[in-house]
Amino acid sequence: MAKQVFTTEFFGKKLTVEVGELAKQANGAALVRYDDTVVLSTACAGKEPKDVDFFPLTVTYEEKMYSVGKIPGGFLRREGRPSEHGTLTARMIDRPIRPLFADGFRNEVQVVNTVLSVDQNASPEMAAMLGASIALCISDIPFNGPIAGVNVGYIDGQYTINAGPEAMENSEINLEVAGTKFAINMVEADSKEVSEEEMLEAIMFGHEQIKKLIAFEEEIVTAVGKEKMEIPLFSLDETIVHDVTEVANDRMKAAISIPGKLERYDAIDALKAEVVASYEEKDYEDLAAHDNTIKQVKMVLDDLEREEVRRLITEEKIRPDGRKVDEIRPLDAQVDLLPRVHGSALFTRGETQVLSVVTLGAISDEQKIDGLGNETEKRWMHHYNFPPYSVGEVGRMGAPGRREIGHGYLGERALRQVMPSVEEFPYTIRAVAEVLESNGSSSQASICASTMALMAAGVPIKAPVAGIAMGLVTKGDNYTILTDIQGMEDHLGDMDFKVAGTAKGICALQMDIKIDGITRQILEEALAQAKKARAQIMEVITNCIPAPRDHLSPYAPKYATMRIAVEQIKDVIGKGGDTINDIIAKCDNVSIDIDEEGLVTIYHYNQDAIDRAKKMIEDITRKANVGEIYDGKAVRVENNYAFIELFPGTNGFLHVKDVAWERTEKVSDVIKVGDIVKVKVTQITDKGVNVSRKALLPRPVKKHHDQKEENKSEA
Repeated sequence: MAKQVFTTEFFGKKLTVEVGELAKQANGAALVRYDDTVVLSTACAGKEPKDVDFFPLTVTYEEKMYSVGKIPGGFLRREGRPSEHGTLTARMIDRPIRPLFADGFRNEVQVVNTVLSVDQNASPEMAAMLGASIALCISDIPFNGPIAGVNVGYIDGQYTINAGPEAMENSEINLEVAGTKFAINMVEADSKEVSEEEMLEAIMFGHEQIKKLIAFEEEIVTAVGKEKMEIPLFSLDETIVHDVTEVANDRMKAAISIPGKLERYDAIDALKAEVVASYEEKDYEDLAAHDNTIKQVKMVLDDLEREEVRRLITEEKIRPDGRKVDEIRPLDAQVDLLPRVHGSALFTRGETQVLSVVTLGAISDEQKIDGLGNETEKRWMHHYNFPPYSVGEVGRMGAPGRREIGHGYLGERALRQVMPSVEEFPYTIRAVAEVLESNGSSSQASICASTMALMAAGVPIKAPVAGIAMGLVTKGDNYTILTDIQGMEDHLGDMDFKVAGTAKGICALQMDIKIDGITRQILEEALAQAKKARAQIMEVITNCIPAPRDHLSPYAPKYATMRIAVEQIKDVIGKGGDTINDIIAKCDNVSIDIDEEGLVTIYHYNQDAIDRAKKMIEDITRKANVGEIYDGKAVRVENNYAFIELFPGTNGFLHVKDVAWERTEKVSDVIKVGDIVKVKVTQITDKGVNVSRKALLPRPVKKHHDQKEENKSEA
């Protein structure tokens, strides 16, 4: 296929898609140029279905450092594992794509987005999402797209699309929304405590612009799209479906209605094990037939579980644990569980429990970012850990996976909106959310726990943040929105819609769905139901700890700040760092941060060490002023002058005529090296500071005869 180029304008930026020249052996490939941002998106599919019970889709977002003119850090000086931002972007692209493949599709699909050039004002993330959709749509891979996504801002009362990072600094909303031309199927946002109405309008505004991008995609697909390949979809054996349903359906309904999670799961697992065991006893032609039958029996049992849960919720409005559709599970909040940490809190909601621990560090402890964006460091970090014991399982413990990174960052976005500025609270702040138990929405429980841990640590957050996860179960045109979804409802339902915010408004959103999309009405109802739930949770949080403490833990570092002139920074640091290292060594290893504008922040657990370091820096940077009086030390004495140390680093020049009112032959007749001499600053010149001892001595009273002789001489 010869190269073809498609061009349009999108919110003041040139959008060009090139097809047919690059990566021609992929099933589909598109080069997206968005102003000076360039992203290559490719899609490939395996030729044979995989023997798995899920859709094996992989989406990656490859950040090439050359795209922003950087050489990677690290020993190897090449790109390594994906950055946190790269992982989050890959997840963001994956989520709207995944629901649009047919049920039973088991061929492996890999979508690779490679960032080749970055214009900071033309979002490479949104360009990659568009490219991924185009690559799939023009390929021969069956895909029910296209989809597109945009970044929505709310600046000075106006909604914007894909504004640059500088403009977004003033935005009240930072929203990524994606979907088809018919409905929205992915939302992710942080916002400055905006109302539900403002957020809903932002989502719908974004969807209207998405329709324009999809129309552009449809033109491209019409021109260059390949015929879709015929791929057999996995389907269950009807005989197995009938037999297993007849044996297990009634007992499955009874097991699902058990309120307790572990008891319910134990009953369901026991039923499944019994039915599977009955099929294990049958005779089979060969091992392959045995394995295929057992796999299908397990899948039918899972389907029975899914259908009963969905039927109960949509038709009878009954949830597996017996709650009402808008009812939250029992809540509990505690602080100060750990005596030696800087702040700790435990939040429990039903069978979901999260322990959050806050640590305060110096500004120099902030995370260094080696990425494609303008951000080079981060002083607020929220990390989320999900060990296998939290769900009563045995599993691998290691580096955080995509899910853990995503959940941690959602909490980070939510709580970032209420964080104090560095001027208000000059600390690097890290919160670690340890999931101890999980039965749904541990990410929102981590936000609640971390809110309390921050307040317990004395971090002056602007307001506490509470989070809740909403669910959705649909059956035809009938749907039910669920408050505080548990694990089974999340796994078997159609939506996981997380909302976090203060009493004033929304701070963060994230929505994942398993259906093609949702409507404005569903979004509006879900936001309203979530607001009510957040208020209930907020009451529990504030009853436990109503506001940030006005003091820090005795184990947290204290700090003091001072400002020095920019030209004095080099004096404090000294040659090769000698001066500042000397201060640190003499003051019990204090931590000292100096920014480029001369703001000095000193940290230590001992206030006395901070005070000593501050005094030493004050002495180094201190300047003498005319009229000031000092008890100086004579450090050099000559016949006609002496140098008097006013304070470390500054000597005053004392001339012989300024030693005393009476005639002084030699300075050394009056002052010896080491003497403490009270002097007054009389003049500051380019050469240094002039001082006078005489100016502080009483002027001698002249005798009458002397006065007459003086008058004669003057005459």
